[in-house]
Amino acid sequence: MNLTAAWGAVLDSPLLGILLTLAAMVLARWLAAKAGHTPLVNPILIAIGLVGGTLLLTGIDYATYLEGAQLFSLLLGPATVALAIPLYREARRIAASAAMILPAVIAGSLAAMVVALLAVRWLGGDEQLALSMAPKSATTPVSIAAAEAIGGVGSLAAVFTLCAGILGALLGPELLNLLRIRDPRLRGLGLGVGSHAIVTARLLREEPQAAAFAALALAITALVTGGVLPFLAPLLLAV
Repeated sequence: MNLTAAWGAVLDSPLLGILLTLAAMVLARWLAAKAGHTPLVNPILIAIGLVGGTLLLTGIDYATYLEGAQLFSLLLGPATVALAIPLYREARRIAASAAMILPAVIAGSLAAMVVALLAVRWLGGDEQLALSMAPKSATTPVSIAAAEAIGGVGSLAAVFTLCAGILGALLGPELLNLLRIRDPRLRGLGLGVGSHAIVTARLLREEPQAAAFAALALAITALVTGGVLPFLAPLLLAV
């Protein structure tokens, strides 16, 4: 069999992106399990490294990989909706704290947008970079759409959102431990506002009650970001 022709057929197939992504995630989860699920061995971060390294070593361009991998982008929405399950399980506790939750999460969402946008501008970044950074605390589909709606770059917004999620998953719970914040409601809300679904996935395994509040926080943050950022961004850029 002609190996060159076979390799060309692999590159032309949309299955490449699917298989590579699945293989990287399975291997990353196996490594995380072997490491005892320590936060420093984050499966998402490892999978990104594996996929990126494979593309560099094989010379496969990102556009070719994305032809198949974009299927997983379509699954981001249903995966986010599935976070309603922990919300349902903690519905009574959430209802009892509703008066505290809504203003706290709205304030946190607004602060995240304001700090991100102004920090980039004051550090010398251009307007487009600032607009791409502003929605980083929302989930990836929302951050991409919000950034593009206000003149940012969707792909950059996705990278910033992913970085916020991974950093939150790696360092967030440990930082809250150092600050002696033990209340699962506060832990979940704080991490959900700042690091959305990635940190919520970690909490589902380690702190189920906090995960419910994190899921609620990321949902409210997405609504606030999508609804307020188009009006807030022009005001902040004028500062």
